[in-house]
Amino acid sequence: MAERFFNTSGPVVPPRHYSIPPLERFDLDEVLRLIRDERYFVLHAPRQTGKTSALLALRDLLNEGSEYRCVYANVETGQTARGDVATGIQTVLAEISERALVTLGDGFLDETWERTLNRAGPHGALRQALGRWSRNDPKPLVLMIDEIDALVGDTLISVLRQLRAGYDMRPTGFPQSVILCGIRDVRDYRIHSESAGEIVTGGSAFNIKAESLRLGDLDEADVRALLGQHTIETRQGFTDAALATVWNQSQGQPWLVNALAYEACFKNKANRDRSRMIDAEAIMDAREELILGRQTHLHQLADKLREERVRRVVEPVLSGGTGGADEASPDDVEYVRDLGLLARRGTRRIANPIYREVIPRELMYAREDEILQETEWYVKPDGDLDVDGLLTAFQRFFREHSEHWIERFQYKEAGPQLLLQAFLQRIVNGGGRIEREYALGRRRTDLLIVWPPGRFKGGAEPGPARRYVVECKVLHGDLDTTIREGLEQTLDYMDRCRGESGHLVIFDRHESKPWEEKLYRREQSHDGRSVTVWGA
Repeated sequence: MAERFFNTSGPVVPPRHYSIPPLERFDLDEVLRLIRDERYFVLHAPRQTGKTSALLALRDLLNEGSEYRCVYANVETGQTARGDVATGIQTVLAEISERALVTLGDGFLDETWERTLNRAGPHGALRQALGRWSRNDPKPLVLMIDEIDALVGDTLISVLRQLRAGYDMRPTGFPQSVILCGIRDVRDYRIHSESAGEIVTGGSAFNIKAESLRLGDLDEADVRALLGQHTIETRQGFTDAALATVWNQSQGQPWLVNALAYEACFKNKANRDRSRMIDAEAIMDAREELILGRQTHLHQLADKLREERVRRVVEPVLSGGTGGADEASPDDVEYVRDLGLLARRGTRRIANPIYREVIPRELMYAREDEILQETEWYVKPDGDLDVDGLLTAFQRFFREHSEHWIERFQYKEAGPQLLLQAFLQRIVNGGGRIEREYALGRRRTDLLIVWPPGRFKGGAEPGPARRYVVECKVLHGDLDTTIREGLEQTLDYMDRCRGESGHLVIFDRHESKPWEEKLYRREQSHDGRSVTVWGA
């Protein structure tokens, strides 16, 4: 039997993939109750969280019983039809009919849908075809439509309204239950109708929805159980620190959990030796490989940052302040949560440390290569990082380039913090890594530079990683108060992440103030401990 592996693409296939049983990922009793009660409902979650795997497992469970016949269909191919309803409905009907033939051996829809389309036209064909199909067999029909939000414009409106139009004929004359699956709750759809020249909300087009269920992330026990399957089957263990690191870095996002483990256990050639334990450093190396490789999951997520409604939510989080937070509507915030970028509960913050790392990198990806700096310039003879020299160079760079660079940014309010992070990333990528913390209302951005000296070519023998804290704040009010507050925050962050030295960077955004007053370097003490303060 072939060795199972961690799945990072497509639905779970249990004989091939380590997995948490899909039907344990949601409240199965609640779903079965909704089906039994003839309800139409929504299952939604961010990309690559296991939605399709859950639907396919539910389909198989229903078809193994005697009460229902169930068909799953994926309508993503209808996206290219956009507002062309005729093409879109044809694509949807063809997909459902083929799935019925393959899954149930039921050829009724396959034999009749084209005639129905010709007779009823695209605005009635889906309703009539589903009605005739339902009446053709006394066993109630359950229909699952995946990727429903891939449909666009009038095509999506037509599908939703035709499902609504047949709702009163269920269960004998229309599907007993319909499950719509996508990234967002159908209630939150804002659909541009070209024919009507207006925005139609999903809630009005599909006001028969009974419930909206969200597929959650894995909890810590699930993560440990998933990784434990690899240990049981291969005898390759994970240290406690490695298990904790997978959880902390992913916060249970299913794709991230699987991708970290796959990178560490399968793509890392040295770790294919199953006698080697997987330690925390291997997981952090895997994390960096995923980020540097701009994996599709991460790239697609980051691509959403260009949307203006996403910017309104994310920019105040990146800057750590509250300015601009009121610009985002509750619908904007919910949209970004549904995308998976924000944590579901609590303070508005990025969902997990990996996304927190990816977002500023993606926003500055095209600019980073324009920063003409080299890692070698800031590596000491013993292989250590010259942080003082690095921040001195940043001051010069910021004075020369910040005005015209930030003006080109979409995320202007977070521009200084993003520019500093890009500058540091350009250098640190040569041997270490940066860890970041930021959230709405924190009034600061915490950066931790982790630098293993021996990793840099020409450096000293490998030794313990050095850890340097760089705290970023924007000047609000008087400078002394900002410095005093910043010193406390910097030292607190140093304590939490075991930083050996601290640097506080204060950005002064007053345009009228000369650079000679903005740029400075000071050694400040607080509670007997020293922090270097840099003005920019």
